[in-house]
Amino acid sequence: MQYTTVASEILAGVGGKSNINSVVHCATRLRFKLKDTSRADAQALKNNPGVIMVVESGGQFQVVIGNHVSEVYQALLQQADLSDTDNNSDQPSQQKENLLSHSIDIISGIFTPLLGIMAASGILKGFLALSLVCGWLQPTSGSYMILFAASDSLFYFFPLVLGYTAGKKFGGNPFITMAIGGALVHPMMIAAFNAAGQPDAATIYFFGIPVTFINYTSSVIPIILAAWVSCRLEKGFNRVLHSSIKNFFTPLLCLAITVPATFLLIGPLATWLSHLLAAGFQMIYSAAPPVAGGILAGLWQICVIFGLHWGLVPLMINNLSVLGYDTMAPLLLPAVMGQVGATLGVFLRTRDAKMKALSGSAFTAGIFGITEPAVYGVTLPSKKPFVFGCIGGAIGGVIVGYSQTYIYSFGLVNIFSFAQIIPSGGIDASVWGAVIGTLTALAFAAVSTFFFGLPAPAITVETDDLSQSASKTENHNGLGEVVFSPIRGELLALADVSDTTFASGLLGAGIAIIPQHGRVVSPVNGVVASLFKTHHAIGIESDAGAEILIHVGIDTVKLGGQYFTAHVKAGDRVNAGDLLLEFDCAAITAAGYDLTTPIIISNSEDYQDVLCTKGTSITEQAPLLTVIR
Repeated sequence: MQYTTVASEILAGVGGKSNINSVVHCATRLRFKLKDTSRADAQALKNNPGVIMVVESGGQFQVVIGNHVSEVYQALLQQADLSDTDNNSDQPSQQKENLLSHSIDIISGIFTPLLGIMAASGILKGFLALSLVCGWLQPTSGSYMILFAASDSLFYFFPLVLGYTAGKKFGGNPFITMAIGGALVHPMMIAAFNAAGQPDAATIYFFGIPVTFINYTSSVIPIILAAWVSCRLEKGFNRVLHSSIKNFFTPLLCLAITVPATFLLIGPLATWLSHLLAAGFQMIYSAAPPVAGGILAGLWQICVIFGLHWGLVPLMINNLSVLGYDTMAPLLLPAVMGQVGATLGVFLRTRDAKMKALSGSAFTAGIFGITEPAVYGVTLPSKKPFVFGCIGGAIGGVIVGYSQTYIYSFGLVNIFSFAQIIPSGGIDASVWGAVIGTLTALAFAAVSTFFFGLPAPAITVETDDLSQSASKTENHNGLGEVVFSPIRGELLALADVSDTTFASGLLGAGIAIIPQHGRVVSPVNGVVASLFKTHHAIGIESDAGAEILIHVGIDTVKLGGQYFTAHVKAGDRVNAGDLLLEFDCAAITAAGYDLTTPIIISNSEDYQDVLCTKGTSITEQAPLLTVIR
């Protein structure tokens, strides 16, 4: 149910089903291609407790969800009445894109659905390499051969798999383009390629035109270009052919034209381009590996934030296909572990229980290559830890570049990547260089963040009466602001709230109240910044700059506004004690909902500390929180 609710709110936030050209997901994000981004409400989505961040980049409207993105994605498809087969982006858009944005959108749309299985296959390949080095398995054993087949099948038949995803992305029938990819790796074509390499091999012709056979297994660019050509042909044929025959004549003509064209022209041209790209990157890398490592590792997380990293993913896969190894991915190990180290520094330094819980979970996710929770939830909001993570990544990248480390299979860059960089001859200096560079990045970021990345903890106020604390902070050069209780009820630590999004502190520091009556009053003098259409939550911006979110109940958005009455609207001026909302406690409780009401400071990162009142209960308009700049 919680995924259905979040999906429904996200669907509304992006402008509804009619505004969606396509949506795919990667490890942590929903990636929308919208017809008109002005119809999307990015701020409302950012305020949603189920959303970590919203990023608009690369022609995509990206909603960062976290580790539950696949569940939200499936719920979203159901809510929008979409399916994987009809979810494509070949629809007219009201906005023009530049070439970079368009390219990033195409690349991410083709490769994003494969990210999980590519990472799994790469990790399995790495463990098999480690097993050979350690003598756990022999290359002639049945165990090794079966596991190797499992790890290599995706990449061997890459043209077939990419044919499907490229066909979907280009708006054609993905099964036609998948069949084209299958033709490229058909055993008969592979046999012809092997025979063509023999000294006495005879030239093979296609209706008088000589054919140059190429091994397209594991290739990337040929099938993408072939899929684009096929989809263009398909749309043309569907326009001119009668509906009674186009269902089978269109696929027939696409196959009969595109497959020969690929073997005769598209494939050789794309293969030449693949080798040119691989040679070009290697030339740049070989000129100064440490410099290349420092620049790429230092800027990688910035590229990830804006979604620009997808432009480099095909280059890594192309290097593996053409060269048999890649030098780019090892440089990213320090970039990833730099942010992991900065998150560790926050975890060790912070005294805030919510931030400690958030940074601890983000640290674990980061080790396994998922850095969005660390970046968006921990390091970027605090600014300095993110910078230290990037600097640590750059230092480590210089070391890895100097060691000229190779990786021999594609996968999500994480702790398992160390197994993927082991060459067939065993562990050598390049492997140790990657280990040293990565650990250096992690250690530098962790130590720098611990000592310099966070403001000094605020002095603990030892008092049972927050009013005393309030007077102290108010008199401390005006650096404190008191937030009064909007509700009468029992106090509950935010960490004890049943909703993990609030309990983790991801939305900000604060406290929770279990209401004893059904009214909410303004906790400060300020302006109503937002009022949810279901009236279960309201945001107030105080005159001093504190952004306060009052969320009545857990999952009460599902009530659709029933039992809630608003007495203000967004933009209204309010004073402390003014009535904001009324709600029916008995009816909401009878409907099965938890009335626990979090009151949080949404912009907690702008403050040195948020102090909570002590005790077990509180009256309306008693001092509740003190925020210290």
